[in-house]
Formats: sequence, C-alpha cells, structure tokens
Amino acid sequence: MKRTWVSYLFVSPFFLLFLLFIALPTVAAIALSFTSFNAIERPAFIGMFNYQALLTQDLVFWQYALPNTFLFAVIVGPVGYALSFALAWLIAQLPHNIRAFYTLAMYAPSMTAGIAMSVVWLIMFSGDRLGYLNSFLLNIGYINEPQLWTTSPLYIMKIMIAVSLWSSMGVGFLAMLAGIQNVDRQLYEAGRIDGIRSRLQEIWYITIPSMKPQMLFGAVMSVVGTLKAGAISVELTGSNPSPNYAGHLMINHIDDFGFIRYEMGYASAVSVVLLVIIYLSSKLCWKLFGSKGE
Repeated sequence: MKRTWVSYLFVSPFFLLFLLFIALPTVAAIALSFTSFNAIERPAFIGMFNYQALLTQDLVFWQYALPNTFLFAVIVGPVGYALSFALAWLIAQLPHNIRAFYTLAMYAPSMTAGIAMSVVWLIMFSGDRLGYLNSFLLNIGYINEPQLWTTSPLYIMKIMIAVSLWSSMGVGFLAMLAGIQNVDRQLYEAGRIDGIRSRLQEIWYITIPSMKPQMLFGAVMSVVGTLKAGAISVELTGSNPSPNYAGHLMINHIDDFGFIRYEMGYASAVSVVLLVIIYLSSKLCWKLFGSKGE
C-alpha cells in the first residue's frame, strides 16, 4: 500500500461515497428490518416479525405492489433494453457529424424526466378539455367527455409504461452506443468473406458477441432502473398510493410505510426483499451476457 498510495488516493473518493451512500445504508436497512422503529424512539428488536407480516399479512404487497412491479419491469425492462440497442445501432450508422445530435436527443429525456413530466406529460394527459389527448379525442369524436387519465385505475399503469419507455435511454444506451462504435471493422470484413450476407447476421454473429460487456452493463442498469422505479406514479397521480393501488410499485410501498406511516422497520424489510429481487435479476443478466473470467 505504501508503494501504490497514489492509486488508493484516486480510488478513495469513489470508495468513500460508496461506503456512505450504498454500503452503510444497505447494512442499516438489513439491521432495521429486524426491529420496530418509528424514527423517534429507539429501535426495538423483534426478530423475523416484519418478514412474517410481509409474507402472511400484507395483502397490498401481494395483490398490488409485487405484481405491478413485475409487470412494469417485464415490459419496460426488455422493451427499453431492446429499444436502447436498436437506437444505438441506428445512430452508429449515421455520419459522424450528426451522430452527436441524435445521441443527445435520445439521452436527454433520461436526464430531464422530472421536468418533462410536469411540462409535457401532465399536460398531455390532463383531465380537462385543454389536455392534449382529451382535446384531440374530443375533436375527432372518439370520446364525448374528458377522461381523467392519470387518476383512472384503467389507464395509470399503461401511462407509466409509456412514459418510462420514453425516458429509458440512459447510461445503458450510451454504453451500447460506445460498444457498437468500438467493434473492430475488420471483423465485419472477415464475416463477409466467411459468408455473412445481411446486416441482421452481422448484428447477431459479430456486433453482439463483440460488445458483451456493454450488453451486460445495459441489462443490469435496465433491471435496476425498472425495479427501483416508483416516483413516476407519484408524479403522474400526485398521490401515494395511487388510485386503487393501480400504479403501486414496491418503491411506493416502501415510501408508504417508511415516510407516511413511519414504520421504518417494516419498510426496511420490504427494501431488503427488493434488494434480493434485484440481486437475483442481476445474476440472471450475468448468466445471459457474462463470460468466464469477467
């Protein structure tokens, strides 16, 4: 360590941030999940009671939070992942002088999702006649009266999925774009000599195998991003929980018990369950895209 102290010095900012904002909160959540804690009094150890209550008594968790989270993740995760790769590949085919413009156009929504939610999407799905969607449907005669899109249990999950897909081109998209651009051009020439005749064959036999690390990173980020989503339903509906729990995700369940009911111990137990689900999903991504030695 004395010989390589400069390396440790450069690593230390990331290590300290990781320790303070990821490692210690994770350990604290696991510890608090075995306690009864209301954020005011001292935590009282109650063993596995929170997990027993979660598994046997929490009907909202089993009927709404868990199924909604998996439905949201199964649609937004794979579809957003496929869109990220497809758009990254299409942008990589563009001339270099306009490639940066389209990259920024695709990546910007992931950075401004909260602002865009209030400026674009809430106006789009406004429940009065001035809302863009209501106004359009009323003008063409498809509906006779304005619809309350963001407060209707019939539409809120569909709207959440649509908005999430629109803003899903995040760092995973950038990683895939970088991976596609760094594929050795000579591999494509060798592939044509070996019999590859279409762009689809190039993608399947050359592009994807050559950028497995970027594909793995994009898959993990997609899984984590969809499973930890929750703020979108609050921003769209303006309440937690959402009407009839139609857009209630696991993060909303954690916020409900942790910051509305102040049952921090129970909220920690739910967060530990979510952590385990994310870990298992990430291991599945490693099985699909990881290689030996990575």
